[in-house]
Amino acid sequence: MKNFFFDLLTSGNAGFFLIAGPCVLETEDITFQTAGHLKEVTEKLGIPFIFKSSFDKANRTSVQSFRGPGFSEGLEILSRVKTQLNVPVISDIHLPDQAQEAARVLDVIQIPAFLCRQTDLISAACRTGRPVSIKKGQFLSPHECKNILTKAESAGNKNICITERGTSFGYNNLVVDFRSIHILREMGVPVVFDATHSVQLPGGAQDSSAGERQFVPTLSRAAIAAGAHGLFIETHPEPEKALCDGPNSMPLKDMESLLTTLVAIKKAAGL
Repeated sequence: MKNFFFDLLTSGNAGFFLIAGPCVLETEDITFQTAGHLKEVTEKLGIPFIFKSSFDKANRTSVQSFRGPGFSEGLEILSRVKTQLNVPVISDIHLPDQAQEAARVLDVIQIPAFLCRQTDLISAACRTGRPVSIKKGQFLSPHECKNILTKAESAGNKNICITERGTSFGYNNLVVDFRSIHILREMGVPVVFDATHSVQLPGGAQDSSAGERQFVPTLSRAAIAAGAHGLFIETHPEPEKALCDGPNSMPLKDMESLLTTLVAIKKAAGL
């Protein structure tokens, strides 16, 4: 079965692909600084790269939280990144009627974890013909993702990947069951591990989410060794100043060192 994400793997020699960027589009300078650095590093290491940033974070904890530039302006920024840096781009949609317009710019459409059971949203994204990355909800077991894949395929799209991003564990905490990577792989789809949202502490700061970015390298190494086809990492030049998800974002300056280690682990694991 031809799949965009499996094809992406063969375009590099690292054995996995990377989806990365700031959580949300902030300034154009930060966007291009991050995308440019990630392109340079991934080309050096032979890692296929998709630039990710959200034009609208519709599920922020507080109504006061920064959401991004919005749909139209955000797509314009992502279009410039795509054209000027020659990198594919991915962002998330929240409403079915956003799908067709977003598909004119996005190389991959992302379905947020909280919306992964929204049939109309998944169907609209899949009907565009674009590859679709669906994030597994924190409230789902990996086995339940089979229902998500059935919805996607019923809309005529087999270019799907599933992203593991941790499971709710009590209040304000997530844990990762690495068995899920094996379970999802057996469904015949590419599996991405979201290393930065997996260390998020949802609502942990009361009016925003907290995070434990010090565990991102540990979980990333485990996921690659367990057989993840791709990694999702949110990164920012100054995470302490990031307008969204700073506590669980990787410092941009540390990305090359982490990715270099992950390439070595992937080759050693042979998966």
